[in-house]
Amino acid sequence: MKHIAIIGGGITGVTSAYTLAKAGYKVTLIEKNRYAGMETSYANGGQLSASNAEVWTHPSTLVKGLKWMFTKDAPLLMNPAPSWHKLSWMTEFVASIPKYRENTEATTRLAIAAREHLFAWAQAEGIDFDHQRKGILHIYRNKAGFEHAGKVSTMLAAGGLSRRTVTPEEMRAIEPTLQGTYYGGYYTESDSTGDIHKFTHGMSQACARLGVTTLYGHQVASASTDGTVATLELQHEGETETHRFDGVVICAGVHGRGIAAQLGDRLNIYPVKGYSITVALNDEASQQAAPWVSLLDDETKLVTSRLGADRFRVAGTAEYNGIDYDIRADRIRPLIAWVNQLFPGVNTRRCEPWAGLRPMMPNMMPRVGRGKRNNVFYNTGHGHLGWTLSAITAHQLAGHVHQQLPA
Repeated sequence: MKHIAIIGGGITGVTSAYTLAKAGYKVTLIEKNRYAGMETSYANGGQLSASNAEVWTHPSTLVKGLKWMFTKDAPLLMNPAPSWHKLSWMTEFVASIPKYRENTEATTRLAIAAREHLFAWAQAEGIDFDHQRKGILHIYRNKAGFEHAGKVSTMLAAGGLSRRTVTPEEMRAIEPTLQGTYYGGYYTESDSTGDIHKFTHGMSQACARLGVTTLYGHQVASASTDGTVATLELQHEGETETHRFDGVVICAGVHGRGIAAQLGDRLNIYPVKGYSITVALNDEASQQAAPWVSLLDDETKLVTSRLGADRFRVAGTAEYNGIDYDIRADRIRPLIAWVNQLFPGVNTRRCEPWAGLRPMMPNMMPRVGRGKRNNVFYNTGHGHLGWTLSAITAHQLAGHVHQQLPA
């Protein structure tokens, strides 16, 4: 039986461990935190959103980045300080613009295919993750935004996703708590939401039941391979341990770039910070005033999810500032103000702020498959759609591993 190490216990690492264990491999999951899903998979927007499959490699993204560079509370914020990593990433980002439509359609197909696996796993393993299958409503305040969404809809449709236009009146019928004036919207009934951390934790427990060894609190100090044996030096409680495996899978998010370099691969992942607030709905009035249907506000780049009766999450924004986990008050304030404006009946006295680093490839497509060496594999770089795509890329990964290293 082949022994495979998986570096990273977020959503992609845990789902990779699950699919490989089900395929008959001996699996060891290595995670530097004490529990699974404690970084980017902790408090994201909560959407399982094929309707958000549009990649960012559009000329308008560059225009907005330059326009908002010195606006601290802008939806997209680029630190102007140069670095070779940032410059190389941006160069490849620009080079990917011609494939904007192609990659959007491909991402849509992946997102739709992922649903079947994810829902089946949750049912088979009995995972309760506050799943709400009430669709996602995209909201637009002006004609320009609405018309761009129409062009995106043709790409989503080419990828197999149907969504429909809705009038302001229909928007309020879909989500009666929504306040404000809108030009129109798009509604995708097949999308859903949930708590990514609960799902990741539940999948980690399922992995344990399948016999996956979990090494929590273990940091990868070094990684090497001769193509047959992968050797990992792990640090744990001040001690260094050496472990050897038949193969290794990199699912380490923004930390995967350095590990990949040690294994002979270039993994041009850049950390793009996102923020969220989780509003505690502690009174009945707030619970009545908070939406159950998930929203995506394209103008402010914010998304929402209702996590059970007493939690409401708002997340979004994009900040290019390297590996930086600081939670900035000037980035959190717009999220709270947005809730106060669109859902004035929700009491925002108790909001838990959070920041996570999305691992983004320049072309906005996940890196799934083999590295230069026969026993090195990747399932990473999912960007803003990590949870949405995780089930299908884990399924694909198992196929790549089996092709090189049959169980």
